[in-house]
Amino acid sequence: MDAIIPANFSLFLAAALVLLLTPGPAVLFIIARSVEQGRKAGLVSVLAVESGNFFHALAAAVGLSAILVSSALAFDVVKYLGAAYLIYLGIKTLRTQVSAENTQAVEQKSHRQIFSQGVIVSILNPKTALFFFAFLPQFVDSSRAAAPQMLLLGTVFVIMATVTDGLYALAAGTAGRWLRGNLAFLRFQRYFAGTVYIGLGITAALSSGNRK
Repeated sequence: MDAIIPANFSLFLAAALVLLLTPGPAVLFIIARSVEQGRKAGLVSVLAVESGNFFHALAAAVGLSAILVSSALAFDVVKYLGAAYLIYLGIKTLRTQVSAENTQAVEQKSHRQIFSQGVIVSILNPKTALFFFAFLPQFVDSSRAAAPQMLLLGTVFVIMATVTDGLYALAAGTAGRWLRGNLAFLRFQRYFAGTVYIGLGITAALSSGNRK
């Protein structure tokens, strides 16, 4: 088991927790669904989103493993491009204008419809794929087998996301319509999320390629 656990696994857990506690588009979607249709609908949305996320984590593990096998330099290029992408996400988030429409009412759907739609939207979202491709390599030791490390990190991230997003769904279902259209909440999440992405990108760019 130790062979597939990156040396900086604790750093990954801390970074993942900070990111997961940062309200982003997926969280806002889950909050809106919870507000409109209650806790159960919100939890179904969580399971749908995380099912799609796990698909992307698997794809990232396979793809980055192939890149590392072919060229260590190519892996480093992907790693730095990922860091640049995280910084780009942060800047874009900080520049995004917020309004009450961000959490506008959603169409009423059955739980089966919510789940199937959520999975499809998550899987087909290229931004999710790019995120996993950018985030996970920052914590992989390139001197060891990449696929097991990536799979472990991706799985842990999805499990943690299920818990944190589930808490958001329960809280939103309880708080009700106060959350929808609350501009103070939307502005806070924009500044916090942008700062987190930029900080993580800079840290990743300055870190060592091998983590022994």
